[in-house]
Amino acid sequence: MRSTGSVVAVVPARAGSKGIPGKNLRAVAGRSLVRRAVEAALEATSIDAVVVSTDGDAIAAEAERAGARVVRRPTELAGDEASSESALLHVLDDLAAAGEEPEVVVFLQATSPFTDPADLDSAVARVRDGLADSVFAATPSHAFLWRIEREPDGAGTARAVNHDAAVRPRRQDREPEYRETGAFYVFRTAAFRQHRHRFHGRVELVVVDPRGAIDIDDPGDLAVAEALAPHLDPALNGAP
Repeated sequence: MRSTGSVVAVVPARAGSKGIPGKNLRAVAGRSLVRRAVEAALEATSIDAVVVSTDGDAIAAEAERAGARVVRRPTELAGDEASSESALLHVLDDLAAAGEEPEVVVFLQATSPFTDPADLDSAVARVRDGLADSVFAATPSHAFLWRIEREPDGAGTARAVNHDAAVRPRRQDREPEYRETGAFYVFRTAAFRQHRHRFHGRVELVVVDPRGAIDIDDPGDLAVAEALAPHLDPALNGAP
């Protein structure tokens, strides 16, 4: 199968969710999470088509209303143990069976409601221009991280992870580290098929707005996203 030269965004959106029942259809500022993902991808100038992979009828209907194609995910790929990579490969196989093989895949997660289309375009450009093999969304962090190391008796000792605990440099004197937000990942289809993983070759990141770097996992996250929407949604904050 030869590449069509196109860029396809794939949004995996299972019907089941333990943290928030029906999560992908929950709304932030009047738009469902799956609709937000589809519309962000459609607004990106570099993305040619959007495909939603789902096992749910209601999600499929919402995705189609938002302008996406739908690929029905089989039961064996819809459980909690199924990886995102397996859903992506299933979509690519479905497209290939129809004679389509996109050049670039944008793996977009519906649980990140404030994805900026311009960030998607930036990531796609880096991959298409050969500057990177895999690009993902990240936000800067200056956090001092610790982990608990368990002793044989069960007691825990706190150990510094990314710093020397005896040295406390100022924030402006520390180079930032970057937290993966989970919002999106971009890579070439051929390389993804070869490695069967989103991170391969030269990996780079696109720095996204920390304010919108939220991943919806529980009802509290939904409440935070609703509070942020007036500040981050162009249609709500008066931006053109």
